[in-house]
Formats: sequence, C-alpha cells, structure tokens
Amino acid sequence: MISMMLTLCLGLITSAVSGAETVNQVGDPSLKLELSQRQDNALTGTVFASSIESMELIQREQAILAEILKGNIPGFLRELVAVETSLTIENTRYNLTFFVMPDYLSIGSDDNHFLIPMTPMLAQQVVDHIGGILPTRKMVDLIWNASEVKLSPQPIPPSPEMVTIDIFREHNTRVEISRANFISDHPLGCLVSGHKKDVILSNNITSKPDKVIIYGWHYQNGEPIQPLYSGHINWYADYSHGIRVILNKCLLNESVVELPQILKDPVLHRLISDEFGVMETTRYDTARSNYP
Repeated sequence: MISMMLTLCLGLITSAVSGAETVNQVGDPSLKLELSQRQDNALTGTVFASSIESMELIQREQAILAEILKGNIPGFLRELVAVETSLTIENTRYNLTFFVMPDYLSIGSDDNHFLIPMTPMLAQQVVDHIGGILPTRKMVDLIWNASEVKLSPQPIPPSPEMVTIDIFREHNTRVEISRANFISDHPLGCLVSGHKKDVILSNNITSKPDKVIIYGWHYQNGEPIQPLYSGHINWYADYSHGIRVILNKCLLNESVVELPQILKDPVLHRLISDEFGVMETTRYDTARSNYP
C-alpha cells in the first residue's frame, strides 16, 4: 500500500510544491507529457475543423488522434501547471501536487486552435499515448479553484446539432472571445476553467462501462452546471465536453507517484477523489466496439 510505504520510508514530510510553479520549475525531467513537436506545416485549428466536418464519428476521431500524435497541439498547452492539495489522514499530513494542461485539449497553433470534444474512448487513447490521465470530480474542482482565469459558461440551446462540428465551432468562437478579455493580464498558458464540462474518471465507470461520465462547467460562484452525470452513452460527445489532460505522475510528499496508484489506495484516494471508496477502474475501455 502506497500510504504505508511512504510512512515507513519517508516519515512525515510537510513541504509542498507551490501551485504557481510549472513542471519545468519543479525540475524533475520525468514530469512531462510525451508530445511530439508540432511541425511548421501542421494544420491550423480552423483548417482542421473544416477537414473533419463531414466525417462519421469513428473516422473523425481517428483524424483527431492522428493530429495529436503528430504533435499538432498549441505550444501553450505543453507547459503544465501545478495544482496542489493537502489532507491529514490518520494523523499524517499528505501534500500532493498534480500537473495539468492549462486549458482543454485543442488542435492547431497558439494563434489558431480549435477546442475539440471527444468521446471517452478517444480521450483515453490520447492520454494513454502521451502519458496522461483524465481528472476526477475532485480534481476538476481543485483545478477550477486554482485557475487564474475563470470563464463564465456559455451554453447553446439543446438540439440534435449539439454533436456537430458546426456547433463545436460556434462554441469555440464564443470561448475565444471570452478568453480574449483576459489575455493582457493572463496570457495563454495561464490556468483557465469554466468554459467546458469535463470528461472524468469516476467509480461509476465500473458499474456503467457503456457510459461517459461528465462533470463541471462552473458558474462564477463555483457551482457546476453539470453535477456528476452518467446518463449519456459512451460514444456521445457534444460541444460542451472538454478534455483536460493531467500528467499521470504526481508529487506526493515530494516523491513521484503515479496517480492511478493514488486512486486505488484505500487511504490516499481521498486526496484526489471525493467519491466513496477506492477507484477500481481508472480508465475507459477503448475498444472499437464501443462506437455505434
């Protein structure tokens, strides 16, 4: 058990890494995502969105994955931001720092990027390839609290078009306009939240393996529009869904530990999960048979 090993080997360590630090400032070369360099001739977000608008879901998701594996994501997403949390458990103080992309996953360049919703199957493939993990509900709240920029949600009236590239593009434009109001004081690369719901890890994945679990989209007062919800089939993804990539390694009392180990630990899971009990399943099933 991780908690027992840390207590025996490290004793009580109370110093924590500042939430304002980037991974580079922390100084551990292992604390980074495995991302390819973006090529000079890579597609912009606008061009990529147009290239996939007539594709069927599986074809579209294959195209998204191909772009990400080629490194076609903005530079500002590559500098991870540290978010810290602390908890005293059984008379021992635990300080945990996890590292997050400063915004939801986009395709394109710093100047022209496209926030791209995706199914949990694709999101899981992406984080598997780049050394990441999806957040829990508690982690989403911690990220929102730590965010320098808290955007207001901008819902679009429900319709069958919610899952189309046209509506993805409309919401992307709304977010860009909203984000531009903060650029002078908080440039790209600052931690930002509030403009998307998160696809999350949850204990519900075990009992509902054919569903996508979503949560978030916080109002300015910190209340989420979307409570933890598992009603959508797992191939559903609408304009409001965002993919927040978390590095799968964290600092626990200054030791590097994998986040799935934390979630499965009977004591330490409380640091990053507010659901009852350990999280037996920390990933979505990526089988092609999950698609319609």
